[in-house]
Amino acid sequence: MIIVWILLGLVVLLAVVGVVMYNGLIGLRNKVEEGWRQIDVELKRRHDLIPNLVETVKGYASHERGTLEEVMQARSAAMSGASTPAAAAQAEGQLSQALGRLMAVAEAYPDLKANQNFLALQQELTSTEDRIASSRRYYNALVRELNTKVESVPSNIVANMAGVKRAEYFEAPATEAVVPNVSFGGDAIGGSGSPAVAPSTQPGAVGGPSTQPGAAPGALPQAQAPGAAQPDPTTDSAPGQGTPNA
Repeated sequence: MIIVWILLGLVVLLAVVGVVMYNGLIGLRNKVEEGWRQIDVELKRRHDLIPNLVETVKGYASHERGTLEEVMQARSAAMSGASTPAAAAQAEGQLSQALGRLMAVAEAYPDLKANQNFLALQQELTSTEDRIASSRRYYNALVRELNTKVESVPSNIVANMAGVKRAEYFEAPATEAVVPNVSFGGDAIGGSGSPAVAPSTQPGAVGGPSTQPGAAPGALPQAQAPGAAQPDPTTDSAPGQGTPNA
């Protein structure tokens, strides 16, 4: 009889542990999705700022048609609805590269650099990139925690039973994640008058329009202050400018 009670107690204990693990996994998965949505919101804001920026530049450098069209094409690709955070990061990386070339063009036009509308748009874009990076760090930290539980014993057993899968990090390829920091005040960084380029912490950016992490996330490029260090895409100091963003 005592053995029966012991076995019954073990069954109840296992059931309680299983429920706790299940609830924890579901909660983490929901947080990952919420983190991606935060990234997505910031990405949409970034996309909305670009047409006004392009129109302002066009008023002073209308003959730079190739660069302007390249930015708008990259924006359209980023807004096309990438199916995964990794694909979103790739598209945002292309957009950041195009924006970098646009800012480099702006350096050749002193009147444009002094235009208040252009300065305000550039500042707002930089601020948005910072928020994307912050949301990205937060999101990637949640993804790391979820993936650890999905792969660890015994929580991986519960994850398989509950259908909880690994999530993707939101990270931009190093070659894609570069946006120049342009000095508009008259003294260019390094004293050369040419735009200074600093690596971005944003995942390419992070993710086009509304995308949902299913197979999971990856990074968007970000315009950041000169000399800022590039953070580890998988470590969280915030979420993370940053990135269910998105």
